[in-house]
Amino acid sequence: MSTLTAPLEAPPAGPGRPAYRVTGKRVLSSEWAKLWSLRSTWITLGLGLLFLVAFGLIASSRYKSGIGSGHMDPDFADSTAVSLSLFGTNFAQLALGVLGVLVMAGEYSTGMIRSTMAAVPRRLPVLWAKAAVFGLVTLVVGTLGAFITFGFGSGIVSGTPAAMSLTHAGVLRSLLGAGLYLGLVGVIGTALGALLRSVAGGISVLVGALMLIPGLVSLLPSSWRGDISPYLPSNAGASMFALTHDSTTLSPTAGLLVFLGWTALALAGAAYRLVRRDV
Repeated sequence: MSTLTAPLEAPPAGPGRPAYRVTGKRVLSSEWAKLWSLRSTWITLGLGLLFLVAFGLIASSRYKSGIGSGHMDPDFADSTAVSLSLFGTNFAQLALGVLGVLVMAGEYSTGMIRSTMAAVPRRLPVLWAKAAVFGLVTLVVGTLGAFITFGFGSGIVSGTPAAMSLTHAGVLRSLLGAGLYLGLVGVIGTALGALLRSVAGGISVLVGALMLIPGLVSLLPSSWRGDISPYLPSNAGASMFALTHDSTTLSPTAGLLVFLGWTALALAGAAYRLVRRDV
């Protein structure tokens, strides 16, 4: 007896799986979504804005009260509406810089970095996208905070020697410089997170570079201090938004170039480790 075998019919071809390509736009979109999906982003950005505005208004109020009472604190004697309004920049930079570290190093601590690099095998686009997205966000927050604080602060010190308006020479440049400085601090924080791959390590280096090292340099002999101090990250950044300058500080343009150099150095170190080491 013979057995007839019917030929097997191939199943109908379904729609093909779409081919996705990793593009710069898609990586940016992914990093944007990840940034705003974290509760810490909203909280820390809010704290940075709060520090900038609150401390600026407190400094302006203290100056106003000192003028009214006739007992002016020597530290505030030569203040202007701009310097008083930007008094909280040193506090805001910590909040925004720390968040930058968390944006990158947080993925290493949770293990999410493996999924990120599996989706973007070339790796470096992840670093550029994170730095660009977070830098832009901190730039907007810092600039907005600087203008808000100056608007209220200049009203507080109105009628005093510190009174200024946006039309005064250098005021607009100082406010925009403060926002740009905070934006670059956020980029440096992101780079340190990628370089050290540790939240605690990144925050420690950030705080040391911006706050501790300038204090240690002040202990050096004056001949050394004058050659080193203006080029430190925090001092070079401060010259970007300082209204007046002297022989011990850099000009706004020179300060910007030096601070951009520090930012590029941090990004270069992060890029090297990201490419050379396993995640």
